[in-house]
Amino acid sequence: MEQLAPAIRELARNLLALEENEADHTTGEAYAVLHALERLRIYLTKLVGASGYQALLARALALAKSNSAWLQTVRVHSDTTLEGFNEAAQQQSTEIVAEGGAGLLAQLFGLLVVFIGEALTMHMIADVWPEARLDNLYLSTEDTRDE
Repeated sequence: MEQLAPAIRELARNLLALEENEADHTTGEAYAVLHALERLRIYLTKLVGASGYQALLARALALAKSNSAWLQTVRVHSDTTLEGFNEAAQQQSTEIVAEGGAGLLAQLFGLLVVFIGEALTMHMIADVWPEARLDNLYLSTEDTRDE
């Protein structure tokens, strides 16, 4: 897969910040990542089924592992839970977990852009996170707005 647009990574970071702001602050970055993925699971399994979401998440995880070595021990179960995520996250600093979680979420968004397009991906994100500010956000890796 081609490199992700910086806007996708920034979007993932912003959405995780929203998740963390809504959560009890004692739960940490790992909770924010898992809660964001749970929100996506609920939405996407209605569209692609549990096995479709599992496949997307497994591919996103495989792609995210190249930038976050601590994710190497994490596996996606058939029920779409992430085995070993909490355990691996506990061994890392908050910043490392935040960056790895944002990378995983960004890879998932990147796959969705490839498979269903930017417009539908943005619509889905707006449905899942209605509180997110998505105005004038472009997720494509090619910046064609200046032409």
